[in-house]
Amino acid sequence: MKRLFFLILAIALTTPAFAGESVMVIKVNGVIDPVSSEFITKSIARVNEANADHYEALVIELDTPGGLDTSMRAIVKDINASKTPVVVFVSPSGARAASAGVFITMAAHVAAMSPGTNIGAAHPVAMGTKMDDTMAEKVTNDSVAYIKSLAVARGRNAKWAEDAVRKSVSITASEALAQNIIDVVAENVNDLLNKIDGKSIKIDNKDITLRTKNAKVTYEEMGLRLSILSTITNPNVAYILLILGFYGLFFELTTPGAILPGIVGAICLILAFYALQNLPVNYAGLMLIILAVILFVLEIKVTSHGVLTIGGIISMTIGSLMLFESSSPFLKLSIHLVILAVLTTTVFFAVLIGLAYKAWRRRPLTGADAIIGMTGSSQTDILAHEGMVMVRGELWRACSEHHIDKGKEITVVGVSGLTLKVTETGTSGYDPQRL
Repeated sequence: MKRLFFLILAIALTTPAFAGESVMVIKVNGVIDPVSSEFITKSIARVNEANADHYEALVIELDTPGGLDTSMRAIVKDINASKTPVVVFVSPSGARAASAGVFITMAAHVAAMSPGTNIGAAHPVAMGTKMDDTMAEKVTNDSVAYIKSLAVARGRNAKWAEDAVRKSVSITASEALAQNIIDVVAENVNDLLNKIDGKSIKIDNKDITLRTKNAKVTYEEMGLRLSILSTITNPNVAYILLILGFYGLFFELTTPGAILPGIVGAICLILAFYALQNLPVNYAGLMLIILAVILFVLEIKVTSHGVLTIGGIISMTIGSLMLFESSSPFLKLSIHLVILAVLTTTVFFAVLIGLAYKAWRRRPLTGADAIIGMTGSSQTDILAHEGMVMVRGELWRACSEHHIDKGKEITVVGVSGLTLKVTETGTSGYDPQRL
């Protein structure tokens, strides 16, 4: 019995004390926008829930070129208010924490990077509007004060943080560790958890010791809704949805009752407008695209011999190039996509106008107008108000302003009731092939 007791005691003493701890890991790749902000906010809220499993920390694997200032500040506020330690890990190798990513990394309770990553280039840029020198200086000073306060609060290099904003400096993971910008360099999540184990951090003036060694790692994925929203907030995807939406409405207006194009177009437009509210939109460019659609619709209704279509193509091209106004490459529209959209639209409407023109030139196939321009032969002498002709294998009463002898080739130039108005072929100047 004593042997059993000592055996259990030995097992208890040799078993890692922190085996029951858990760590949640989320991945944030791409632009910092309302979608990524909501994902991080919900993850922080989950690890802070009183009735949730006990989490030692939330690890954010970060790889971002930057993003929106409002979204970044919302994330920083949630990190600062978190009761559970938040670890920002710039990973994997090749990743970066640029612009807004620098602020988020600075705000973390623990900042870490993988070898081969970089951090920096946090100078603020205008989103959708141009700033004069005075406004640019105000924005820069505000960003400097903000990032310095974050660095000081976490005991990090405030001087470098200021240079990252003012001078857009960027450094590697090893340099960041040497300059007290981050706390640790780790190969992967498991290596990170081993290295930060036992680290003491302060939350709400209370010292908390991390117990992450041998912790259970739980990966939390972005839900379907957020994944879809994240996809459509890409400028290129938003542009495609906008164009498809306008095309859908165009088909609905030109073929009333089709229903399906109108439904698809409306859905695409709503999704596009959701994305546009999160992007640096130049509304002059948006209005030019709308004008282009109006000109295309008018081309179908009004005979302009292609003038309206040319105007629509020019308007669409200029509007597309102006649509997103930002110095950040990840918030710009692909020029190849613009060229493809304009060329597709040009070809489509060129074919449509060609078909419409041919239909206008084609002789009617039914009704009274269908017989006008046809040729036949006079069966009797045709005087002013009497005579018979053979047209299309049918015998018709005919009249003519000039005398036509029997057996002559005639051309129908008009219809009055059941009487054809004819003239001798070759004397009227009438072209029977109106094509």
